[in-house]
Amino acid sequence: MIISTLIIIFGLCLFEVICSVDNAIINATVLKTMSVKYRKIFLFWGILFAVFVVRGMLPFVIVWATNPALSLVEVFKACFSSYGGAAEAMEKSKPLLLLGGGVYLLYVALSWLFLEEKKYAFLAEHFIHRQGVWFYAIVSLLTTLLVYVSLRIDPILALAATIGVSAFFITDGFKKNAEEKEKELLTGNLSAWSKILYLEVLDTSFSIDGVIGAFAFTMSVPLIILGNGLGAFVVRELTIKGIDVIARYAYLKNGAMYSIGVLGVLMILESFGQHHPFWLAPLNTLVLLCFFLFLSVRELKKAKKMGQDSSVS
Repeated sequence: MIISTLIIIFGLCLFEVICSVDNAIINATVLKTMSVKYRKIFLFWGILFAVFVVRGMLPFVIVWATNPALSLVEVFKACFSSYGGAAEAMEKSKPLLLLGGGVYLLYVALSWLFLEEKKYAFLAEHFIHRQGVWFYAIVSLLTTLLVYVSLRIDPILALAATIGVSAFFITDGFKKNAEEKEKELLTGNLSAWSKILYLEVLDTSFSIDGVIGAFAFTMSVPLIILGNGLGAFVVRELTIKGIDVIARYAYLKNGAMYSIGVLGVLMILESFGQHHPFWLAPLNTLVLLCFFLFLSVRELKKAKKMGQDSSVS
C-alpha cells in the first residue's frame, strides 16, 4: 500500500513538472522584465495560489462537476472517505470523469502533434505537422466515434465526451493567445501588477492539463493534491534557479505531449471498462521522460561538438 502510494505520488509530481515546463519558461521570461520586488511577490503569492487554490481546489471542482447531485460538502467528505452514499455516487461517476478527461488530454496531444511548431524528434512528426489541415477533420470524426460508442453503453457517457471536447477548445483558445500576449508583456508598458495577474491566469490554464491527467494515476483527490502540489513547488524552483538550463533540453515538451496522449488513451479505455494496473501511468510518464531527456542530451552533445569543430576550422 505504501509503495503503491509513493509510486503514484512520484508519477504525479513528475507529470506535473514536465507538463509545466512551458509555463515555467514563460514565467521566467516575463519575470526578467520586472523588478526584484515584484518577482518576489509573484513567486511567494503565486506559489500559494498555484498550489493551494488552483491545484488544491480544481480536483474537487472536477469531481463535483461529475457529481452534480452532491453538494460541495458531500463531495469533500467523499474525497476523504471510502464510506457512505456520497463515496458510492462518486465511484459510479468515475467513467464520466475518465472519459471527459481522457478526451481532453488526447485532443491536447493531437493538437500539439498536428498544429504546433516544435523541435522534431522523428521524421513522422514533421510529416504529421505538414498535414495540420486535417486536425479538425480527425478530431471531428473521433468525437463522433466516441459519442457513438458511449451511447451504446450509457448516454451520460456521451455527454461526458462532448464536455471534454468543449473543455479542450476553450482552454486551447486561451493557450493559443498566450504567445501573442507574452510579446505584449515583454514589449508593452504594462504595469507589474498586470503582468502578475496575467501570469496567474496563464498558470491556471496550464494547470488544467496536469490536474485532469492526474486522474489517470489515481482517483484519490488527496494524493492528486499532494503529487501536483509537490510538482508545482519543483516548477517554481526551476523558474527561479534553472529554467535557462531546462529550456536547452529541446525534446522535453515532446515527452510531455506523448505522455499526455497516452494517459488520455488510458483514461478513455478505462472509462469503457478496460482497466490497467496502478503502476502503468507513472511508468509511462517516467519512460517517456527518460527517453526524450536522452534525445535532448544527445542533441546538446551534437550541437556542442559541431560548435567545437567549426571553431577549430
